[in-house]
Amino acid sequence: MNAIIFSAIWGIVMMFSGVFIKSKAAPKYLAIAGIILIFIANALELNNGTSFFSIDVHSMLLTGSFNLTFIAVALGCTLVYFLLSGSDIEKVGPHVGEYFALIFFVLCGVSLVATFNTLLLLFIGIEIMSIPLYILTGSDKRNLRSNEAALKYFLMGAFSTGIMLMGIAFIYGGTPNASFFINNIQLGVGKMPVMIVVGMVMLLVSMSFKVSAAPFHFWTPDVYDGAPTVFTSFMSTIVKVAGFFAFVRLFENAFGTMHDQWQKLIIIITVSTLLIGNITAVFQQSVKRMLAYSSIAQAGFMLFALFALNDKAREGLVLYSAAYSLATIGIFAILIKMEDYTIDGFNGLAKQQPVLALAATIFLLSLTGIPLTAGFQSKFYMLMAAVQNGHNFWIVIVAVLFAAISAYYYFRVIQAMYFKQPVPDTIQTSGVTTPFKIMLVITAVLIIALGIYPEFISGWLYHL
Repeated sequence: MNAIIFSAIWGIVMMFSGVFIKSKAAPKYLAIAGIILIFIANALELNNGTSFFSIDVHSMLLTGSFNLTFIAVALGCTLVYFLLSGSDIEKVGPHVGEYFALIFFVLCGVSLVATFNTLLLLFIGIEIMSIPLYILTGSDKRNLRSNEAALKYFLMGAFSTGIMLMGIAFIYGGTPNASFFINNIQLGVGKMPVMIVVGMVMLLVSMSFKVSAAPFHFWTPDVYDGAPTVFTSFMSTIVKVAGFFAFVRLFENAFGTMHDQWQKLIIIITVSTLLIGNITAVFQQSVKRMLAYSSIAQAGFMLFALFALNDKAREGLVLYSAAYSLATIGIFAILIKMEDYTIDGFNGLAKQQPVLALAATIFLLSLTGIPLTAGFQSKFYMLMAAVQNGHNFWIVIVAVLFAAISAYYYFRVIQAMYFKQPVPDTIQTSGVTTPFKIMLVITAVLIIALGIYPEFISGWLYHL
């Protein structure tokens, strides 16, 4: 509850900052102060249940250690995002305060989808999270690709939202007690009613759209590639993992007793996502577009939480959220500083900017899943969850094979940085400051620390 209210309030504060504060740098510091405040308020609620707002929500919101830990991860990763890329938000356009305000409204939606207990609040949370992103995607108004990406994102988002609402209507009409509460759907262990089946499949399709799982991923590369890179970093991390968190909570609480009946659909989507994301990423020459396809591949691993639905899956999802978000925010922060977004643009970066090259290497190794990184631990948790599920063990082998394929396109960038010569008389990076390098190093250290001691995050799931 603290995170929802404070995020909305601070979004309004950032809106007014755009009116009364003329400095382009000031909104960044105000946003950093706000995210720290929200993080502390959420931590107090997680630690001892302290809530600053006594609002009777009639059980429509449900807070617990699982929800609050995920919100803490999302807020912590957003803080890292502000510290690494906050100055780059200032360069997108003149409305800096409004950009930060939209991000805080997105965080309000993230907090809602993390704590919803009814289908209606799931819909509201998804929309609060999505609508500001449509605006941020098209914020570079002078760029036709940004405008095209915003239009595609809006149309695909509206289409998937329509499917979600239709699914909610079918489920509401198909439940005996006609309730929107996800715990009151109360499916037994027999055959599901036809209306419930139709509604569940529609929700599955719409949520797959939101998390860019194949074959509902086709909007992702164009939107991620066309949006301003600094906002692509945000929407491909915090927003994506929030969608997965809502996905898992919805299907675990509403349809968990019928897991065996829809697990095969998840298997098909998972394998398709791993296949399409990894194979297509291999052929990309633009690092930004490669990261867009790799985010689809990473979604395939996160789908293992939905496949397994056990304690290890919940731990893995929270850890994966942190590992994937930190590494992706870090590599995008470096990419923003590059003059050339192609793989050849990284040639010889280790000689010109050794700190950036080392940090980028750690981020890419984590995304690959190399030991001693958070990415390895998160993938290991997901695969362990699938093994503990006890069904369809072959999908674990498939995931390991695709993880090996992902090493190819991630290591191409590492090879370019360390084993190729830069083009003479070219400037590879711009705007790289000492504080930026320090923050990159801190982010890389966090990834290694979580790789060595993942219980730092997963342990909070059992705190309350």
